[in-house]
Amino acid sequence: MTESVRNNDDQWLPAIINAWQLVKKEGIAATIEGAAALRLHGCAISPGPWIEISVQWDAIETFFKNGSLNQKSILNKFKRICFFTFKLDDYYVKIIGYLGTVVRTDPDRMSISIGTEQIAVKSLSSFLRCTDPDDTCRKAAKSYMQKLQAQDADRNGQAWNDEAYRAWINRFGTPEEAAAKIKRDPIGRLGSLADYLTDCNDQCVINLLGSHAGKALALSLLGANVTVVDISAENAAYAGKTAEALGVSLNYIVSDVLKLPIAEHKGRYDKVFMELGILHYFIDLEPLADLIEQLLKPGGTFIIQEFHPVSTKLVTTRGKRQIVFGNYFDQSLHTRSVAFTKHLDPSHQCKAHEERTVYLREWTLGEIVTTFAQAGLIVSRLDEQPNMKINDIGLPKLFTLVCVKPGGTKQIQRKC
Repeated sequence: MTESVRNNDDQWLPAIINAWQLVKKEGIAATIEGAAALRLHGCAISPGPWIEISVQWDAIETFFKNGSLNQKSILNKFKRICFFTFKLDDYYVKIIGYLGTVVRTDPDRMSISIGTEQIAVKSLSSFLRCTDPDDTCRKAAKSYMQKLQAQDADRNGQAWNDEAYRAWINRFGTPEEAAAKIKRDPIGRLGSLADYLTDCNDQCVINLLGSHAGKALALSLLGANVTVVDISAENAAYAGKTAEALGVSLNYIVSDVLKLPIAEHKGRYDKVFMELGILHYFIDLEPLADLIEQLLKPGGTFIIQEFHPVSTKLVTTRGKRQIVFGNYFDQSLHTRSVAFTKHLDPSHQCKAHEERTVYLREWTLGEIVTTFAQAGLIVSRLDEQPNMKINDIGLPKLFTLVCVKPGGTKQIQRKC
């Protein structure tokens, strides 16, 4: 929680816990909603005198009959909603039932710990679906997520600047050896992205979160004018020496992508591309989608190839068995070691685990496609690639999303 939230917790948190325990005692599935939910997440917002709790539709009348509730209102019933209020300490509690909503399986319901209590609340992302940009709850959720993103970027930057250079040497060889592999077969180095990055000769291309720049350098050999943006100076050092060995030019910007000075890059690029294991670094996808829309020229193309959420969030393989291990709709943040650590020698993996830990938000395919479409990009195609392992047959491994910025022509684009 933020400090501004803690200051009034002595008066507010006991009321929340008491209200939650009242519902819990009845054995009713429930979720804290509205400003109270945001406050529990840590947002700097006042819930005012109200605590909103949604409960199962067919349980609200049972709870309404609870004789211990003070200053209880009538039970208001409409076609798809019913509610009543009661007084608790210095707060009013509003109990709401929504027809057709199963509370326990609501994808926007998540659990957080408050002392010894596990309390179900509406997720932060659920508040972003409000279409009114001036909505108080939406603004509070946005502000808090921006703060979390900045903290996460700082942590990611520290992690990715700790021995990433050594990891890439272990994975790809020296920069000179990596350059030789790229030069031998630049199209092959693009892998399954090759079909989506055709006709890049003389085009301006930017690779966001480009890491060691292997694919960006392959595009440079194929005639593209490439810029890479990444938070890691060690990634930039490895990429720079590889580019030098290849004899190609590479503009590598060491920066959090969300802090890229947009005035210097707005409308400059024919293509923006991202690939494999990057979207989970964003706690809110909207700022990224807005950035990409601004980077593209009219008619420019955005290509992202990512691990399929079914494989990262839901299904795994143990031996010859496919096992459902998670919740596809989970919206919580997770911690994980940075990707390059698996390429380090065991003698270099003994550092404190938290020094190479990053926070991740795993997105559903629907969330990803919707966010880029709402940023004003036109979805051109969505391809799903199968897993190549025999025990994973039938499971999607990757997806590739292609979007186009409206307003372009088929004329030859000028150099950057």
